[in-house]
Amino acid sequence: MEFGIFTVGDVTTDPTTGRTPSEHERIRATLAIAQKAEEVGLDVFATGEHHNPPFVPSSPTTLLGYLAARTERLVLSTSTTLITTNDPVKIAEDYAYLQHLAEGRVDLMMGRGNTGPVYPWFGQDIRRGIELAVENYALLRRLWREDVVDWEGTFRTPLQGFTATPRPLDGVPPFVWHGSIRSPEIAEQAAYYGDGFFHNNIFWPMSHTRKMVDLYRQRYAHHGHGGPEQAVVGLGGQVFMRGNSQDAVREFRPYFDNAPVYGHGPSLEDFTEQTPLTVGSPQQVIERTLGFREAVGDYQRQLFLMDHAGLPLKTVLEQLDILGEEVVPVLRKEFAALRPAGVPETAPPHPAVARGSAAPAAPATRATRSVEED
Repeated sequence: MEFGIFTVGDVTTDPTTGRTPSEHERIRATLAIAQKAEEVGLDVFATGEHHNPPFVPSSPTTLLGYLAARTERLVLSTSTTLITTNDPVKIAEDYAYLQHLAEGRVDLMMGRGNTGPVYPWFGQDIRRGIELAVENYALLRRLWREDVVDWEGTFRTPLQGFTATPRPLDGVPPFVWHGSIRSPEIAEQAAYYGDGFFHNNIFWPMSHTRKMVDLYRQRYAHHGHGGPEQAVVGLGGQVFMRGNSQDAVREFRPYFDNAPVYGHGPSLEDFTEQTPLTVGSPQQVIERTLGFREAVGDYQRQLFLMDHAGLPLKTVLEQLDILGEEVVPVLRKEFAALRPAGVPETAPPHPAVARGSAAPAAPATRATRSVEED
């Protein structure tokens, strides 16, 4: 099973100090966080894509291209690639190029985003969001799999004898996840193509996550890709940890209470009860995450949101130390012991990665040199 982190790249004021980082500081912090993820033995770093304040990750391939040169094992992914408002031709070329730079350590997650105005900014209509996602992805698949494409659709100009360059590394496109919180059409799209399905799993109760994953698994089997248990599933999650739960709650509360995404709403206690957010000890995070398997079955990728709500870089790096040293090793062992034979452990790796595969990096200790010193 793969474990990693994803970022939304928000620039948020630290409620405990009143200080707001600059965009430059936030971008540099993201680099440090990604490199730290590899240092502590995580498998995946994923970035969102946003084109509006207070977010900075408007160019995921620029960020991931930099990280390709600064990392060795980390799978570089997106936690949203906007399939609705990006040109499929540009996606095909950008991520094939990134594949070559990263020697195959690339996959990506298609999504529609959560910001309505982005549609007209890029010349599209939000009311056609699902149709855009379906048509654009169908074209993207052809661009990666066919050397010469003739195509005509609804949302872009036709293509005649077009070849996307560069071609995917070794002729194998990046593995694709389809991310959704609430749209069954996207679960169906993932199942139809035999791609992965990623449920964000940070704002909704597990009962909702279970329904979406169950739908995807059923449709995956219906389309002849294998049994429901062989479908490739990923989940998101949010955690904040300290040695004991009281310290974790005390420290995280002001960040929760003032976070743009959920501040000034339900209490921290209500939110942690009703959603997968876990604020507590490492053991509580382990138990809660193992509970995800009880809800959705064996799955292949778990990503945690760690660097949001104004948390300072120092704190995020401390959280990654705890995750890499105390949580993920236990989860790896427990999930592996529970996984039946025939159920995939991870999403399919690119052949270039499989040829040069190595054991996951050993978790670093806190004495290891920090990426901040690079």
